[in-house]
Amino acid sequence: MIMGQILEKLLRVASLALLAALIPACAGRGGDIPYDPPSFVAPDPLAGKLPKLPAVLGPGDVVDVRVYRVDNLSGEQAIDDAGRIKVPLIGAVTAAGKTTDEVGAEIASSLGARYLQNPDVQVLLKSSVARTITVDGSVVQPGLYPVTGQLSLLQTIAMARGTATGANPRRVVVFRTIEGQRMAASFDLKSIRKGEMADPAIYPDDIVVVDGSSLSATWQLLIQTLPFVALFQPFR
Repeated sequence: MIMGQILEKLLRVASLALLAALIPACAGRGGDIPYDPPSFVAPDPLAGKLPKLPAVLGPGDVVDVRVYRVDNLSGEQAIDDAGRIKVPLIGAVTAAGKTTDEVGAEIASSLGARYLQNPDVQVLLKSSVARTITVDGSVVQPGLYPVTGQLSLLQTIAMARGTATGANPRRVVVFRTIEGQRMAASFDLKSIRKGEMADPAIYPDDIVVVDGSSLSATWQLLIQTLPFVALFQPFR
């Protein structure tokens, strides 16, 4: 699974403890993150004020793989629907969910293990598909999803094939950059489906996390994609 491949190296016990404290798995509403606050408005423009992080690749992106001094191993190609590219000699390489540097390092390692001595590999992003949202936590298919038009929270959960076994649909958290800070708001899917709460708009670069029994194993994604201080400071 792409999610499981993204970031084992950034997982730390202290980080997980903070994450667990922020959104513990539960059977209903709760926690420190407010429900549908009026200040949770549309996000900042594309040129945000937070530090720019390395882009994570996804299906449909076109990358240029350059193996220096070995032209027949180089070239442009699109990442397929399974999140992979094909590299001569070593075959399929998973690219989705990784940065270009991570993909280049993996290709260099595979080539160096069997074919080349100290290969010099660079992977460049040539073109990218529409901006994405991240859906994580207790959903059937966590991942990165393209945003091509207007999107609501219910539609976002549907793209991830719905909530998974053990999910807590009364507690879904959306992270968003507003006025230069990474902010969050909670939403109750049951109330939304009953028409008791409005179905909020979801924007590109939002991160949607569904509470539930599988939450603690998937919050590694947030450690990778968000500045740690910016993530937690607004809630203190």
